[in-house]
Amino acid sequence: MQVHEFDYVVIGGGAGGCVVASRLSEDPTVSVCLIEAGASDSSSFIQAPLGFAATAALGMHNWNFNTVPQPGLHGRCGFQPRGKVMGGSSSVNAMVYTRGNRLDYDNWAARGNPGWSYAEILPLFKRAENSECFGANEYHGLGGPLNVSYLRSPSPINTAFLEACGEQGLPKTDDYNGASQFGCSPAQVTQKDGERCSAAKAYITPHLRRPNLTVITQAHTQRIVLEGKRAVGAEFLRDGQSTQVRARSEVILSGGAFGSPQLLMLSGIGPAAHLQQHGINVVHDLPGVGQNLHDHVTAVLIYRTPRKESTFGFSFSGLLQIVRSIFEWRKRRSGIITSNVAESQAFMFADKDEKSPDIQLALCTGIVDDHTRKNHLGHGYTLHITLMRPKSRGSVRLQSANAKDAPLIDPQFLADPRDLATLVRGTQLGYDIMQSPAFAPYRGKMLYALERNNPSQVEQYLRDHADTEYHPCSTCKMGPSTDPLAVVDASLRVYGIERLRVVDASIMPELVSGNTNAPTIMIAEKAVDMIRAQSAEIGSH
Repeated sequence: MQVHEFDYVVIGGGAGGCVVASRLSEDPTVSVCLIEAGASDSSSFIQAPLGFAATAALGMHNWNFNTVPQPGLHGRCGFQPRGKVMGGSSSVNAMVYTRGNRLDYDNWAARGNPGWSYAEILPLFKRAENSECFGANEYHGLGGPLNVSYLRSPSPINTAFLEACGEQGLPKTDDYNGASQFGCSPAQVTQKDGERCSAAKAYITPHLRRPNLTVITQAHTQRIVLEGKRAVGAEFLRDGQSTQVRARSEVILSGGAFGSPQLLMLSGIGPAAHLQQHGINVVHDLPGVGQNLHDHVTAVLIYRTPRKESTFGFSFSGLLQIVRSIFEWRKRRSGIITSNVAESQAFMFADKDEKSPDIQLALCTGIVDDHTRKNHLGHGYTLHITLMRPKSRGSVRLQSANAKDAPLIDPQFLADPRDLATLVRGTQLGYDIMQSPAFAPYRGKMLYALERNNPSQVEQYLRDHADTEYHPCSTCKMGPSTDPLAVVDASLRVYGIERLRVVDASIMPELVSGNTNAPTIMIAEKAVDMIRAQSAEIGSH
């Protein structure tokens, strides 16, 4: 077996891993190895923004996970697409840049995680960002690696959506990542000059020539290498050959909400009884590993439309439009190929007693049925209605001791009756917006009929059609040592194991009220500060 040594080994080239590897390798005296199971992110399906719409349907650059049957969804197995490529899910997502609500982070701190309040993490969001939307101000930064902009060529249907929100009492907001989240707005997106700006594009691609940064792709990590209760490296399989990389300082695990707990358990760190069930030697009994899974569950309202010029669709004219737009994108980086599909966002209250918005809306400029895996002739548009703070909790468990076997993913969607009640109300409010006069020029028949004033029928509709909004988290929960489900401390160090941190969305104590890409990048920026601080402290002794 080949063995190579570095100061830091980073497992997983998603948003967290890209940030950590890039930032740590800014120090030329430090060597960093970044390991990613997927291939490079050079594909046009990644760099051309609209290309992501095909990745789920075609199974490209994707782990293509499914959940176990969900009782709350009439026994359906939900789809869980996660990026298997440099940049991870930031290379295949809809590029929406949302940070969540300030109260999310204040709650993290209040639950025993010092240093994670909104006031303390806001500078990290700003450091990461180059905001073409607002420039440098109280809430946004300039000069950071991650470019954030508005869409170059938004569809006219967005104007109808914003007007319809106003007709239902939902005002426009200048910046849902600023002073107030409540309201509707064009989407802020992680794009630069009409191309995707993933974590890989922002943090890794510009620095691939650094002599102290080694990036290894198509390398499936099998286990974290441990000596007693100390992490010393990682073992991966590439082209059928097993290779081990050793870490002189730390191992940073950034496998995501599914990959990180899976790899911890495969390495003997997790619930003892579950590991023993699969014949895995228990190195450290850590009950919270893989527990506390929660994810945004989303309803979809899908409409047909006669307005072919403003939406995507399967028709001869639609295909011709796409072909013409490809040439426009190649020549000018403009046109519908720059669309992220989810072109407008809104944040509203289903429960007026909540302290912050509990429903997120996204207007999609095409028919999005079963994650685009079900195709329909004609043009249309879709409203995603997302429950932002679900109460239901699930788990990630091992299917076997083989790292190639997908984990058993059980989000327990709609298991808590409060989730269903809130999403029913949110769906009714979303329906009102879609039926508003502003949409009259676009509105055709609903793809799936909904009886707005029949809560029982709305409930059945949700159980038949709701699914993930692609934001799993919290399976390696950050919390104080007194928390029985905590996996990492406030410095993201794994309890009971030396020199091992987890840096990705899995450490979130609770899901944020919005998309998770921007918060994951923030988490990684903060992790780098803590890693550097600890290294400096050790060096001073």
